[in-house]
Amino acid sequence: MQLIFSKTEYAEFLHCKSKKFTDFDEVRQEIEAETDRVTGTNKGISPVPINLRVYSPHVLNLTLIDLPGITKVPVGDQPQDIEYQIKDMILQFISRESSLILAVTPANMDLANSDALKMAKEVDPQGLRTIGVITKLDLMDEGTDARDVLENKLLPLRRGYIGVVNRSQKDIDGKKDIRAALAAERKFFLSHPAYRHMADRMGTPHLQKVLNQQLTNHIRETLPSLRSKLQSQLLSLEKEVEEYKNFRPDDPTRKTKALLQMVQQFGVDFEKRIEGSGDQVDTLELSGGARINRIFHERFPFELVKMEFDEKDLRREISYAIKNIHGVRTGLFTPDLAFEAIVKKQVVKLKEPCLKCVDLVIQELINTVRQCTSKLGSYPRLREETERIVTTHIREREGKTKDQILLLIDIELSYINTNHEDFIGFGICPGDPTVACNLVFLPPPAPPPPLLCLQVIRRGWLTINNISIMKGGSKEYWFVLTAESLSWYKDEEEKEKKYMLPLDNLKIRDVEKGFMSNKHVFAIFNTEQRNVYKDLRQIELACDSQEDVDSWKASFLRAGVYPEKDQTENEDGAQENTFSMDPQLERQVETIRNLVDSYVGIINKSIRDLMPKTIMHLMINNRGWCWALPPGVRDRMSGNGWKLPQGRVRLGRRRKCFPDRVVRVGQAARGGGSPHPWGVSGPLG
Repeated sequence: MQLIFSKTEYAEFLHCKSKKFTDFDEVRQEIEAETDRVTGTNKGISPVPINLRVYSPHVLNLTLIDLPGITKVPVGDQPQDIEYQIKDMILQFISRESSLILAVTPANMDLANSDALKMAKEVDPQGLRTIGVITKLDLMDEGTDARDVLENKLLPLRRGYIGVVNRSQKDIDGKKDIRAALAAERKFFLSHPAYRHMADRMGTPHLQKVLNQQLTNHIRETLPSLRSKLQSQLLSLEKEVEEYKNFRPDDPTRKTKALLQMVQQFGVDFEKRIEGSGDQVDTLELSGGARINRIFHERFPFELVKMEFDEKDLRREISYAIKNIHGVRTGLFTPDLAFEAIVKKQVVKLKEPCLKCVDLVIQELINTVRQCTSKLGSYPRLREETERIVTTHIREREGKTKDQILLLIDIELSYINTNHEDFIGFGICPGDPTVACNLVFLPPPAPPPPLLCLQVIRRGWLTINNISIMKGGSKEYWFVLTAESLSWYKDEEEKEKKYMLPLDNLKIRDVEKGFMSNKHVFAIFNTEQRNVYKDLRQIELACDSQEDVDSWKASFLRAGVYPEKDQTENEDGAQENTFSMDPQLERQVETIRNLVDSYVGIINKSIRDLMPKTIMHLMINNRGWCWALPPGVRDRMSGNGWKLPQGRVRLGRRRKCFPDRVVRVGQAARGGGSPHPWGVSGPLG
């Protein structure tokens, strides 16, 4: 609704421009009728606004957006998710930086439970755009008042609070005059002992003046950035006009050249997104090559650690292998074949995470192709054909890459190199009975240097999700992860430390996302069943996306905090866990256990190094197909089969409308033309 100061008093609706309303009862009826036409007669909702302009000598220039109150329980024809639909609708308006938020809360309701203030704080945490309005002051219980709220002491807002007393439903049904209502409101504030001293700063007339003044100041503050935005749009339009100035769509040579340029530009854009040398850098999220790099160095190592073998199962398998190799005889020495059998079994398990890594890279390449072909939107047939041909080529390379990776695993299986310089059994004969002693009593690794302990692995915001509601519910903190501890602070300045948690005996487990939450959650717990933080056995940490969760897991992995293993064992396995070993067999098991751990670590290190190289060589660096036109497109261009009628029509339309668009944007950038986009919005209820 736009309030416009004018000598004459009337109203206009955007959906019936030619009609002027001079009777405001008819305005009210038209609002109700238009609401019924759009949403039905049984309390339905719609995001389509009803635009109303009111011209009057009794108003100040103001633009208002009247938003609906939040409905908790659907009634009538309202959908089951009515609450979320209304919240999304409200956030769509109040998220705009150019708007002021009018947060309306009834005085007979606890301010801490105000939905309006809560949503305003989500989009305006500093309170720079929020004005509080307190209604129903005349309906408060006897002996209570809202003085602390109106004096901005209870929940302070930068722009403060204003109290109003509106007409009751009885007054509206009795058609009480607005002037009489304003007089009654004024009398209420002057006569009430709690509000008498602030009566000049209360009431609807004062609210109107404050809104007009603050909106004017807000426009003045945001005008430079808006003007800069309009000027950049003007430059972009002028550049686009220059591109199409000499374009002749009916010229066959121009058509061929334009088509070649578009497909070649696709290849250039694809390379820039992969290599990270794009002209327009995305600052909101990772894309292209950055996401593939994250898969190589965060996601893939994490998948390898997730398949870490279970200690009890491994020892049982080693003991069975030793016994089966000895057969009916009682062996005196540690058998080599048991070591090789266990190592090969562990190496085979590497196939699943390696193939999963290829699948993730394939998905990122296909997403990058779709992003690059978005510039071909004016030519849907060309875009579809280009996506099809390039995606087919990627799928062909996928098969070759997976075959090569499986070949790498088979190569590792073909020969167990016990003479590797990093292998702890290097130079020691595995059949030597002293091997067990040499390996079982290896000296503990030296402690990390002090600088490594203090090295920060990651910083960022996380939400502790499982704090009880009595203590404030979930809360966001600034977390700092080092090689020794996990600390969290009040904010990124890292001055007020809330807690420091040592990483000893900690592990990570996945947590299902809550029914009412849109955040992704994982948990940290102590393997010795101790409380991690105060009375909590585990801390649930929440992120906005699954990508953030995976990235934090990879960071914890670097700090030595590993994911939890599934402890699902059948009854037979549970009984077999109770097997006993004689001292000699136990020494042999310990020997092979250490040898397997050392050799599998070497294999993992080798695979982590070779996987990115193999994928880069066979899939990403091998992209000569980006630079040439697809054969199907080239064949069509040789004749007259490729006409691209939709694109030509769209280009013609764009060329015709360019002059008008340039003029409009130019006028707006110079300070005239289109109406201002500012407004005051507020969830009422």
